Amino acid sequence: MKSFVANVRSPVGVWSIEGTEEGVLHIHLPHDALRASKGAAPGPVAKAAQQLTECFDGARRTFTVKLATTPSTVFQRDVWDALRKIPFGQVRTYGEVAASVNRPRAHRAVGNANHANPWPVVVPCHRVVATNGLGGYGGGDTVKRYLLGVEGVTYD
Repeated sequence: MKSFVANVRSPVGVWSIEGTEEGVLHIHLPHDALRASKGAAPGPVAKAAQQLTECFDGARRTFTVKLATTPSTVFQRDVWDALRKIPFGQVRTYGEVAASVNRPRAHRAVGNANHANPWPVVVPCHRVVATNGLGGYGGGDTVKRYLLGVEGVTYD
């Protein structure tokens, strides 16, 4: 089944939501934006686009987006599940996420799982920070600070 792409604008750039009727396959960060498809978006893609827009407007705190199954390891899925449990407006360190998935020494592996997360924002990898500051983000510091700022969290 061919995937469909819908784009959503934000103050830090255009985000691309790629998916099918089966669910959202990938949310592309602004520096990886794709050309939007023509025609009507499949339900999960349209819903994700609407909810991302609401999030960027400050009107949404949680997501009810249908995510497609994607190739991943058990550890990655465990980390992504843990990310979804971090409340809006809060952050956790890489070490805290590692401990929450019963791998207390795997803080670097948590960073790698975050980087492999196909659904940024919906699966909030931006809520994971280093013990001594912001930490990394595939979309860059500006995008991470923006996403945290939408949630009322600031980092210098």
